[in-house]
Amino acid sequence: MAADRLGVPSVIFFVLSAIAPFTVVAGIVTTGYAVTGLIGIPLAFIAIAIVLALFSVGFVAMARHVVNAGAFYAYISQGLSRPLGVGAAWVALLAYNTLQVALYGAIGVAAAPLLRDWFGLDVHWGVIALTAWALVAVLGRQHVDLNGKILAILFCSEITILLIYSFAEVANPANGHITADTLAPGHLFGPGIGALLALAVLGFVGFESAVVFSEEAKDRTRTVPTATYASIAITGGLYALASWAMSVATGPDKIVNASRTLGPELIFQLTDAHLGTAMVDIGRALFVTSVLAALLSFHNTTARYMFALGRERVLPAILGTTSRSGTPRVGSLIQSLIGLIVIITYLAAGWDPLVQLFFWGGTSGALGILTLIAVTSIAVIVFFARHPSEETAWRRITAPILAAFTIAAVLYLVLNNLTTLLGVSPDSPLRWVIPGTYLSIATLGVIWALLLRATRPAVYAGIGLGPRSATAPNRLGVTPHV
Repeated sequence: MAADRLGVPSVIFFVLSAIAPFTVVAGIVTTGYAVTGLIGIPLAFIAIAIVLALFSVGFVAMARHVVNAGAFYAYISQGLSRPLGVGAAWVALLAYNTLQVALYGAIGVAAAPLLRDWFGLDVHWGVIALTAWALVAVLGRQHVDLNGKILAILFCSEITILLIYSFAEVANPANGHITADTLAPGHLFGPGIGALLALAVLGFVGFESAVVFSEEAKDRTRTVPTATYASIAITGGLYALASWAMSVATGPDKIVNASRTLGPELIFQLTDAHLGTAMVDIGRALFVTSVLAALLSFHNTTARYMFALGRERVLPAILGTTSRSGTPRVGSLIQSLIGLIVIITYLAAGWDPLVQLFFWGGTSGALGILTLIAVTSIAVIVFFARHPSEETAWRRITAPILAAFTIAAVLYLVLNNLTTLLGVSPDSPLRWVIPGTYLSIATLGVIWALLLRATRPAVYAGIGLGPRSATAPNRLGVTPHV
């Protein structure tokens, strides 16, 4: 791949674009208030940010010792075992692909009203989704630093408008005075705490992708840790500010009902009242570009997972090749093909793009990533137990152990509240189908690794080693241009 292209800002923009802050503030914040009935969501975001920062201590410490675009795959392979690593890789491919293609449902629905209001065009969501797909397919083949610049422009615009919205809401409080009621610790606890924390976790999915770009970073020992911590701090602070500001504008006693009535429209309704229609239009446009940026970011992440597996011959070697721009060539094409198949399938079946594609797909993908984070937190502990290094005890032992326990608790809460998150009845088969699918995929990955051990021992020995694998195209870890 293209080495030494990305600095800290570029990696941060890749990560934050995958997180899609505008989509989180408009959708997840209001969903959190509406579904749980609790007003402690600003504190929930802060709590999850602290948990993920704790996890990142050992995560980025391991990144200094295991450099691989496969990230979770490599860490679990080196920390726990090669079969578990391959199982994790298959889960990661499913989860990231699910997250990426789910966004095509969101962009189709989000852009349609704009085209109708601005240009008088009644465009079907599928046409918009296919247009976005073509744009992502082309950009995904370009130089990774070019993608970083595009994401930087989109993200800076997105973050600016969110701050303007938040400050306007705080400047126009309900009943004429600013209140900090939603920041009181007591409001974080209640019968809906599981769903509340689970929704807060969904808002951070994508923060872990900084390590995916470690092989392309200019200074990976500095870039990966800085980008990871900065991403968590920026998003956690922004989410807490935005969710608190919305409660100030409506009044803490009315934010739940307002969220249940208006949903994602709440932020635009508040903006229209305080800043006018023009600012609403800008926000709606940036909502669309937020989804587009997330599409591009997840496309890049997924392609690099395929590259990592192809380079080590765990999957067909052709996946381990790069284009002249230094990006994963075949991985990018396959990811684009998957997106096209999903869009066409939903169009042919007439399925709901917002609920059955975006909402169900996004929640399912996030569950897969959270599961990988939980397993990786254990892998970090085992890795440093087997490979003592100059890392401090805080990085090797204390923080990873604390992270493993807290993340396991959060994962339990997510699984226990999965039907609530999906908006389906408690007896819905989705409660078991989604976790069961991930378990089945992971099992198949483990079986494949065991087959490799029996039939291709050289490939098995190189699992998780990345550029250092004996099966990699060359010892520098950079494949020839093809």
